[in-house]
Amino acid sequence: MHENPLFSKLGAIVAGRRSKWITLIVWVLLTGILSVFLPNVNSQENNGASKLPIDSASLQASDTMRAQFPSDEGVPALVVWYRAAGLTDPDIAAIQKIAKQLTDTPLTAQKGLPPLHQMPAQAVKAMLSKDGTLLVLPISFNEGTETDVLQADLKKLQETAANQLGSDPFALKGDEAGLHARITGPVGIQTDATALFKGADFALLLATVLLVLILLIVLYRSPILAIIPLVGVGFAYGIISPILGFLAKQGWITVDAQSISIMTVLLFGAGTDYCLFFVARYRQALLEEKDKYAALRVSFGGATGAIGMSGLTVIVSLLALLFAHYGSNHRFAIPFSVAIFIMAVASLTLVPALLAIIGRVSFFPFIPLTPEMRAEKEARKGRKIRVQKPVGKMSAALGHIVTEKPKSVLAVSLIILIALAAFAPQIKFTYNILESFPSTMPSREGFTLLSEHVSPGSLAPVKIIVNTEGKAADVQGALSKLPYVESVSKPVDSKKDAAYKAYELIFKEDPYALTSIDRIPEIRSTTEQKLQEAGLSKPQVWVGGETATQYDTKSVVERDTYIVIPVVIIVIALLLLIYLRSIVAMVYLIATVLLSYFSALGAGWLILHYFMDTSAIQGLIPLYAFVFLVALGEDYNIFMVSSIWQERNRLKLRDAIRLGVSTTSSVITSAGLILAGTFAVLASLPIQVLVQFGVICAIGVILDTFIVRPFLVPSITMLLGDLSFWPGKIKQQPQNSLQK
Repeated sequence: MHENPLFSKLGAIVAGRRSKWITLIVWVLLTGILSVFLPNVNSQENNGASKLPIDSASLQASDTMRAQFPSDEGVPALVVWYRAAGLTDPDIAAIQKIAKQLTDTPLTAQKGLPPLHQMPAQAVKAMLSKDGTLLVLPISFNEGTETDVLQADLKKLQETAANQLGSDPFALKGDEAGLHARITGPVGIQTDATALFKGADFALLLATVLLVLILLIVLYRSPILAIIPLVGVGFAYGIISPILGFLAKQGWITVDAQSISIMTVLLFGAGTDYCLFFVARYRQALLEEKDKYAALRVSFGGATGAIGMSGLTVIVSLLALLFAHYGSNHRFAIPFSVAIFIMAVASLTLVPALLAIIGRVSFFPFIPLTPEMRAEKEARKGRKIRVQKPVGKMSAALGHIVTEKPKSVLAVSLIILIALAAFAPQIKFTYNILESFPSTMPSREGFTLLSEHVSPGSLAPVKIIVNTEGKAADVQGALSKLPYVESVSKPVDSKKDAAYKAYELIFKEDPYALTSIDRIPEIRSTTEQKLQEAGLSKPQVWVGGETATQYDTKSVVERDTYIVIPVVIIVIALLLLIYLRSIVAMVYLIATVLLSYFSALGAGWLILHYFMDTSAIQGLIPLYAFVFLVALGEDYNIFMVSSIWQERNRLKLRDAIRLGVSTTSSVITSAGLILAGTFAVLASLPIQVLVQFGVICAIGVILDTFIVRPFLVPSITMLLGDLSFWPGKIKQQPQNSLQK
């Protein structure tokens, strides 16, 4: 096995006869000290941080609204009361009593609510939906209230209602008869979303650990070897969590529940992969080296460069997200990069130290032996011991197929990938935040009731502010004529400057739907046109509200996608060029991963749309999936191609490819299955954006593992021949040099 002398010395430093214990002690102490003195990352979640740039039109509209129309309204929770047969007089009387109790004994963060208890029953009935089945009780809460406080308030509200009615209307299922109640609106959605993520954190971690452990035991049939990577990842997480918690507490980074969930998956998936890359080299070395320390030095020489390069590829790809403007995208960059860096360090220090301590027993019951050790064992036991080969029959057959029939292999691989990629343009996108949540989530059920019995647009009115400069302009009339508008309120004058007027526009359709979101520019242009007709040369118009926010989100996410993807491609291309010193190899490695990415999108859409009944995927998914799949996909390519490059120094190309594919086949297959499995765990969560991300990334990893890495890349390398290394030159060892 080819080894780098510098990296071999590193092996002696971190996993030598004495230094192995020092390495272990350092990790234990560091993990303990950081965990005691620094906060863990989960305690520093900020799920309410703004995701849009400060110059976004919807944020400017909010600022203008606060400046010109200061309000005591607060943030609303809409309590939806519903009875399929129609609300009864006792129902209305009970709701009035609940309103009185909330007025007399307000909730902790309660700011106000309509005085239903002071209104005659007939006036309350006038507030019902046209079919008489639904009544909305809006309760406002103080802006900036912590989610925990809101959740406690809503729980108390539900208890108050249950005590007043004698039964819990919030617990009734949709098809059950009786008085139903659901809390929706901004407060309801916020608290429900937070509860979903909080409930998912521990379940996700437990499911990921169990899945990785089971897969390691099944794939390697060694209980000790299955635990070593998990120990490495566990210690790495023990350091990553307090470091990120400290950075978040200082305000240098922002972390939310979604990013922590994805980081957990990335850490266990990619982290286990790095550990397995080293373990595979170590096992090969143990078949040739009797001394375990010598084997470790050889393993370092052969694996450190590939692991380091793989980690660096992922880190710089994630750092490219710093060019993103959307909060969720931008905030991924630092935490994820720090996590991968620490995990790569653990796989090259802690894991080798553990292997040095345990030695060959790590692989029990299939302990790798050198020919001499096997002969000694045979002599001792008086029977022949099974020969352990560096590669299995399947791996050897794979290397043979690729080198003997490269054209056929290339053609079949391309047909499969291109066929799947052809479905990618069919993908439909959505920016509807409610569609990210389960249909049974209370706030979504409340919104559904509003949509069916009242105008759905009433859940999120569009706020329009204009500066008339004292001139008359019939903005209300102009906007009311738009075919998709249910109603437009009369203008409200600002108490600070009467030239500023505010309107509320209600959509006929779902205000979160893509069709409604795309109406925002027309609403703005219609308003500006009316002001121009009134004589304003430079009309000032601000459009705010949830729909406007979603429009800005869509615009910023699309902008990020167009900017970040080329940056990632360029950076990875430069890294590959530096590492492989081959322009040709860099081009086709990038091309194969891009093809794999579009194939993953296409295949993911097929599964999500036709088998999981998904009508559209979240607009954030393509960029998320690209960064992770391209970075992690190149990991496998780098590990395999570096093996071919090393062997090419002493063998002719056909033999180098056959050996490179064979020796890396089992470890990359194992690593790919584990990484795909950890992404698939996300599909078990109740949050659709994570389900979609998990499914597409799992499919992408599977395609990389079973098509791109074992068939597509080596077949291209075989067909290109020595051109694959251009403009680099092969320095063959004279004693091993063979002419092709």
